[in-house]
Amino acid sequence: MNENMKTASSDIVDIWAGDQDLPTWFVQAMAVPREETFVEVDGHKVHYFRWGQRGKPPLLMTHGFLAHARCFAFIAPFLAEEYDIIAYDLAGMGDSEIAADCDGEKRAKDMVAVANALDLFANAVKPKIIAHSFGSGVALTAMEMAGERFGGLIICDLMVMRPEKLLAHFEGGGGPPGSGRSDRANKVYPDYQSAHARFVLSPPQPVQEPFLFEYMAYHSLRRVDAGEQQGWSWKFDPMVFDRNENDMAKWAQTPQRIADLPHRLAMIYGENSKLFDADSAAYIRELGGSHVPMIAVPEAEHHLMLDQPLALVTALRSVLALWTD
Repeated sequence: MNENMKTASSDIVDIWAGDQDLPTWFVQAMAVPREETFVEVDGHKVHYFRWGQRGKPPLLMTHGFLAHARCFAFIAPFLAEEYDIIAYDLAGMGDSEIAADCDGEKRAKDMVAVANALDLFANAVKPKIIAHSFGSGVALTAMEMAGERFGGLIICDLMVMRPEKLLAHFEGGGGPPGSGRSDRANKVYPDYQSAHARFVLSPPQPVQEPFLFEYMAYHSLRRVDAGEQQGWSWKFDPMVFDRNENDMAKWAQTPQRIADLPHRLAMIYGENSKLFDADSAAYIRELGGSHVPMIAVPEAEHHLMLDQPLALVTALRSVLALWTD
């Protein structure tokens, strides 16, 4: 790794970057100034990043299940000249703490509380939400709770299927991304390589930009130095698995909820996604959601920011350019 890469961002370290020749766009994006700190919401600390300038139109970003806000760390900088951007870790994921009984409704209330605590509602322009996968479900609930306080929601590849396809998906062992047990502590691996070998995307997929897979893997792990326990483990809290969002009936309601949302909404999805495809878009339109723009990102699957990050930036810019108020 050359010296320019080392100084671009504390996120770029040898353990994952090694001697890779990282793309100039990524290095430059990671060099864009940002804040990194915590805000307390309902008694627990929420970790977040902030780019841009206060007073500019605000954006609030969050991620998918078991992921973290760094999935937007190379996306947000491209919007930083025009917006005040917050990307935060959902409770129990990344570096955020989790409270007991943290269900979907609690997470949605937290989203509103984060926006309020960071003064995003103080702006003359209402904050827009950009969320991926599981985070989109949280955002959809937040919009149902307090949509009049937000300027719109951009959903990025949330699982949407017709009932018969959803049933087949669940019966085939599928489901929403991420599964595990809340009563089992995270395993501690003896070294980074052992832990890294267990990192997978959900649903599994190859990525078009492998260095971004390495980046996300490294920042999903933490060093453990606790007496006899030495090594590496996952950042997420096992309590995140104590949830009811896996219920198929709940997911079956998602398409109608999207179509019925009385607030500004757009959808961006990977053209090759296993969880949202052209038929998903057609189904939402059939349910009354023909007013919702739906943009397919070519050559991208579910984790579209790892496949086509610059195309995702373009799609986001296109939607936001139309949402000026």
